[in-house]
Amino acid sequence: MTNKPTVALIGAPTDVGAGVRGVNLGPDALRIADIDKAIEQYGFTVIDRGNLQGPANPNQPPVNGYRHFDEVVAWNKMAHDAVYDELKNGNFPILMGGDHCLGLASLTAVARHCREQGKKLRILWLDAHADFNTSEMTPSGNIHGMPVACACGFGPDELTTIGGVRGAISPKDVYQIGIRSVDAKEKYFINEKGVTVFDMRYIDENGMRHTMEQALKGLDNDTHLHISFDVDFLDPSIAPAVGTTVMGGPTYREASLCMEMIADTGLMASLDIMELNPTLDERNRTAVIMVDFIESLFGKSTLVRPDTTQ
Repeated sequence: MTNKPTVALIGAPTDVGAGVRGVNLGPDALRIADIDKAIEQYGFTVIDRGNLQGPANPNQPPVNGYRHFDEVVAWNKMAHDAVYDELKNGNFPILMGGDHCLGLASLTAVARHCREQGKKLRILWLDAHADFNTSEMTPSGNIHGMPVACACGFGPDELTTIGGVRGAISPKDVYQIGIRSVDAKEKYFINEKGVTVFDMRYIDENGMRHTMEQALKGLDNDTHLHISFDVDFLDPSIAPAVGTTVMGGPTYREASLCMEMIADTGLMASLDIMELNPTLDERNRTAVIMVDFIESLFGKSTLVRPDTTQ
């Protein structure tokens, strides 16, 4: 990033889309781990917008295939507006969740921004899960398993038209990395719609470097690169504070390489940090390691490397 934008931290403290309570505490855990200071040391100005205020979690069972539908819609509308406003003002938004249902807000906001600016969009979805479910396929009704599908236009109008149009993004804009838990019907739906998925088998067989080269191929200065980073992307041995842990995720070094190669592009323009659950953590260990990876996204490296973004 040669012309460094102001980074705006937006807290979205809700767990209405999740099955396990506690991710509403995630934004403050990141603040306690000094996310602002970590980013500032790489020459960025950081503004903390505080936490959005939305409906509480009613902790009710699913209705018609969705848990907490109205609350999820309300939170996503608020978060969409907050992210979009930062982009419109030329800032770099970091949406700090909260559960990953909020990914819908960011996806629709960056898509709206790209439509208005005439830019291409590339989404890297770093996650153990594909989050491409619908109410007909979901075994749980938890909407944090549906945001990518909703952003692509699959679901009810209240969720699929946030941001002004139905299907704000194309499945072909989405590159998923680290996937290792996909529901039985969901895997066929993903294949049918053409989402690019680099699952853990692909990473095992080809390595993280090749994986990231493929995921970042074709980017240019006219591309908005959005990163949606779910804590459960990481192996739970290094990041235990997540309610949906899946063994066999990227190691510390694999994840570091992933972040550094994203940073090397100089094109990252927005970021989600989702599903950090401090109630499941050990002395804020996972928040600290997440901030460490965020530093890598913003330019931390062991050596001074050539600037490949010129």
